[in-house]
Amino acid sequence: MTTSAPVHPANLPIPVDLFVSKKHPGLPRGVLGFADSSGNIVFRVNRPSDDKTVLLDSTGIPLISIYHHQDGSWQGFKGDDGEKDPLFKVKRIMNKFSNTELEVFLVAENENQGELTCDFKVKGCHFQRSCTIYKGDSIAAQDILVLSLL
Repeated sequence: MTTSAPVHPANLPIPVDLFVSKKHPGLPRGVLGFADSSGNIVFRVNRPSDDKTVLLDSTGIPLISIYHHQDGSWQGFKGDDGEKDPLFKVKRIMNKFSNTELEVFLVAENENQGELTCDFKVKGCHFQRSCTIYKGDSIAAQDILVLSLL
């Protein structure tokens, strides 16, 4: 009789909780920061102009630069290289008073195709301050407002 061990893929994603705040003691006023469960800043967001946003690591190194275009779309590039190494494009497909829906297109996934295909959908609700990211019909990530009663 043969028994088989359970299969455990080495690349299973590990869930990580990040806490978003503009009031973290380690950040200048108004800077958006992402902290881990120990309170250490992991990422921060810098907005040098109206049409550019930069995601930085904890040491201040630019990871992704996002540019807002005239047609309302956004395009993300690796580092701060001035639009040389594209990573993704985002288009807004619904913008109601309370809900927003975006389509995200990864450049690497669509490189050899003539037309871009949507890789992720982002659905957000302003009133609930929530956001859900879908890959197909599955939830890939979720942001939920946690209220503190202190």
